[in-house]
Amino acid sequence: MTTTHIPSGLRPHFQEYDLPSLDLDRDADLIIQRTLEYGTWDEIRWLVASYGVDRVRTFVRVRGERMLSRVTFNYWRKLLRIHRWRHSPFANEAREVWMY
Repeated sequence: MTTTHIPSGLRPHFQEYDLPSLDLDRDADLIIQRTLEYGTWDEIRWLVASYGVDRVRTFVRVRGERMLSRVTFNYWRKLLRIHRWRHSPFANEAREVWMY
C-alpha cells in the first residue's frame, strides 16, 4: 500500500473519498483522472512525478475517452501525441440519450 499525499489544491475534487485511505497504486485511475481533469500545471507535474509519463499516457489511451470529459480527453490526447486509443463503446449512445 502506497500512501497518497494529494496536493491540497486537488483535495476538493476528492471530497467523496477519505483521502488518507486512497492508495497510489490501487486508486491510480481515479487519481490520474481527477488530476488531468482539474489539476493545475504544478499538480500535473506532481502526477507525472508520481506515476511517470508512460502511465499517464496509458491511462489516456485506454480509459481517457470514457473517464475524461470530451474536451479534456482531446486536449491530453493531442498534448501527449496519442493517435490510437481505445474507443468507448457507449460514446455516441450516451450523448444521444440526452438529445430526446
